[in-house]
Amino acid sequence: MKSKINDIKNSIGSFEINSIDQLEAFRIKFLGSKGLTKELFSELKNVPNEEKKEIGQLLNQLRTDAELKYEDSKKTLIQSQKTANDLDLSRPGESFEIGSHHPLSLVKREIISIFSKIGYIVSEGPEIEDDWHNFSALNFPPEHPARDMQDTFFIEKGEKEIALRTHTSSVQVRVMETSKPPIRTISPGRVYRNEAISARAHCFFHQVEGLYIDKGVSFADLKQTLLYFAQEMFGEKTQIRLRPSYFPFTEPSAEVDVSCTLCNGKGCNVCKYSGWLEILGCGMVDPNVLDSCGIDSSEYTGFAFGMGIERIAQLKYRVTDLRLYSENDIRFLKQFKSGI
Repeated sequence: MKSKINDIKNSIGSFEINSIDQLEAFRIKFLGSKGLTKELFSELKNVPNEEKKEIGQLLNQLRTDAELKYEDSKKTLIQSQKTANDLDLSRPGESFEIGSHHPLSLVKREIISIFSKIGYIVSEGPEIEDDWHNFSALNFPPEHPARDMQDTFFIEKGEKEIALRTHTSSVQVRVMETSKPPIRTISPGRVYRNEAISARAHCFFHQVEGLYIDKGVSFADLKQTLLYFAQEMFGEKTQIRLRPSYFPFTEPSAEVDVSCTLCNGKGCNVCKYSGWLEILGCGMVDPNVLDSCGIDSSEYTGFAFGMGIERIAQLKYRVTDLRLYSENDIRFLKQFKSGI
């Protein structure tokens, strides 16, 4: 009798209940009026009197085990069925958090888009440059301060100096060496200067430099191009002014200011109450540069301009600290999250 009880006990434990049909099969087999537990109780009268108490206790425990398994399985099945019925398959799925483009990437893309509308193509070049492309071809004399270690990260000093490029004008040199006019290109990229890191300066930053070479190109063409860019970037009411300046590779040269978009030129603390904000440098390409790159300066003229992407982003997004661009602070970057 004990062996029968143990066999049924093991059978109860191993019985799998994963559906209502299996639950009902379990009830009939072990708890029904003709089930195994009921049959064992009917055989209790044949057990010797001295064993009836022990066998009776074992049978009661067997029935209790079967009832507990039945009730627990029933609750589990009802709960799972309720959860399945509550699931609304027509509801939209959980939304994923949308990432964000870096503000410098956004501004760079916008600058490229503006100039592409008037025929400028994008040119790229190496960030590690030799002296010819970074300095000499651009009319930098040997004694120019920009060649000093305080401004340039030199990788190798010697007969052929190698350094991290200090401007993307080196890309323009490569374009002029390998292309014939007309040339109309912009050169976005990262550049390096040996400067102390602060809210207003960094040892690396990003530039976009433009170059246009053709017959009959004038300073008036340069001014009109920059006015078009400023109004596309900062709004159609934006005005520009050009102030005389000096760059080794352009002559004449100028610094370009735009009217302050915050105060509309009336004066505020951002523009230092001048009504103007400096955005870039420009000028007519020096004939020496054209000749150095194999372009006849007696036949062709051109203009060049260069701007810092950080500076444009600073004006566009009111960023007051250049270090924010490279610190990967998620609180800062989330402000530029896409709305799509």
